[in-house]
Amino acid sequence: MDESPHGLEKKKGSKVKLPAERDVVALGIIVAALIMFVGHAGAVLPGTFRVMLGTGDGPAGYMVSALLLNAALVIFGWRRYNELMKEVRERREAEEEARELAFTDPLTGSLNRRSMVPEVDRLIKQVCQTSSKDCAVAFIMLDLDHFKQINDLNGHRAGDTMLITMAKRVREVLPADAKLARLGGDEFACVMCYDPREPAMIDRIASAIISAGRQPFEVAGGELAISLSVGIACSTALPDPCEKPAEEMLHMADMAMYHAKKSGRNRYDWFEAKMERELRLRAELENGILAGIARGEFVPFYEQQVDVETGELTGFEMLARWQSPRLGLVTPDRFIPVAEELGVIAELSESVIAQALRDARDWDPRLTLSVNISPVQMRDPWFAQRLLKLMAEARFPAERLEIEITEMCLNENIGLVRSMVTSLKNQGVSISLDDFGVGYATLAQLRALPFDRIKIDRQFIGRLARAEDTANVISTIASIGEGMNLPVTAEGIETETLRDSLRRIGTFKGQGYFYGKPETAEQVRNRLKSEARLAADTAANDTPASDVVAARAADPAA
Repeated sequence: MDESPHGLEKKKGSKVKLPAERDVVALGIIVAALIMFVGHAGAVLPGTFRVMLGTGDGPAGYMVSALLLNAALVIFGWRRYNELMKEVRERREAEEEARELAFTDPLTGSLNRRSMVPEVDRLIKQVCQTSSKDCAVAFIMLDLDHFKQINDLNGHRAGDTMLITMAKRVREVLPADAKLARLGGDEFACVMCYDPREPAMIDRIASAIISAGRQPFEVAGGELAISLSVGIACSTALPDPCEKPAEEMLHMADMAMYHAKKSGRNRYDWFEAKMERELRLRAELENGILAGIARGEFVPFYEQQVDVETGELTGFEMLARWQSPRLGLVTPDRFIPVAEELGVIAELSESVIAQALRDARDWDPRLTLSVNISPVQMRDPWFAQRLLKLMAEARFPAERLEIEITEMCLNENIGLVRSMVTSLKNQGVSISLDDFGVGYATLAQLRALPFDRIKIDRQFIGRLARAEDTANVISTIASIGEGMNLPVTAEGIETETLRDSLRRIGTFKGQGYFYGKPETAEQVRNRLKSEARLAADTAANDTPASDVVAARAADPAA
């Protein structure tokens, strides 16, 4: 496969005349000196021979001096001319090397981005000039999944070896007239002509590239495997007119590749117009999140947690909401995954937790506050210290706080999770295992970590009224909790029927829309004030707290 970009064929096989090579002055001086040398020699040599033979006088002294000067000039000119030619050759070689480096990737020997763009423009122009419907240009972009992680774990030498091998494998599956370029980092691009009526040809090439990439790489005495995400763009999808078709095709293929990554990686996707809209919305969402954190647009909402048997309010779970000026009220399922990818989830979460701690400080001291912790935060060894600092700044008692971690956290770094959980437990914070039943938590893990509560995922609760086997699962979880002395919370109680079904199964704390939708801090405060359940109200009440609890236990409606 020829990697030379069009228009750059004049390299090693051709001689480009440089200005120095067309300079005849040096040669003219040498020729003139030679002519003068011959003329002076013709006048000097006969007299020299007569002196040697003793038959006459020798040449004139000035003629001898002129001859010697001519000889010196010839020698000097010839040496200077050779030096000049050597400099010209070295300069040509340096320029050819610089040209080659400017248009090729030194690591893989492929084209680079600078040379790929004009090559794509040339092919598109060629296709347009033919005015044929059986020819189009395909631009394939591929990216190595999680390459940075492999580079960091195994070193840059291993990464370079993988890139070199990957380029070789891709060349082997491409048609002979296709061009391969390394755009930078771990991104490669291929461009070729094909019949747009047979897109299956490009599908086969993309599948072959992915399969070739999946084969293990021999690196540093071991084997490494990697997957590829591939995006494909076709020249028939270009807007008309298009000033920079190559850049536009690169942009389209990049969007298709991003879509392939978002869809699970190790696959390929063709560009579609909707991808650009999705990407634009994603960019707007990212920018909005970053600006929203700075402007304090992320605020806590609160969902009631009640005793399912008595209906008594026992606390609230904090749920983050984004009050976007443009999008309105945004739920966590839209912004949390994006914030995690942006690396700002810790900053966002901690700002909302700090607000929640200040809000809950003014509630009835018997009401607890639950907050969800992202798996990303659980990877931070300093998270526990920062959370304790937030509690101290808000003057919020640790025994009223319950943090909820998901089963996913248990499968990452159990040692780090245990350390953080123990540190928080030692300060009085309660720990709850969230979404129990949908992940991979085992009884051994429940025993290994000092959990205080388990929460049944809302998916199980939602199926409770429709499937009898779900009731058996929930009953089993309730039995596990009872056997391990772990109270159980049921999420997603939406109807009275679900509430009654849970009452028949066991003892639960519950939350869901049946008890009310999540409320703002002001709404919660107003309701608690109407029920005399703010901290100031309970402090002014002369009745001991134990008597209040006993009274409510005797009369659930109180």
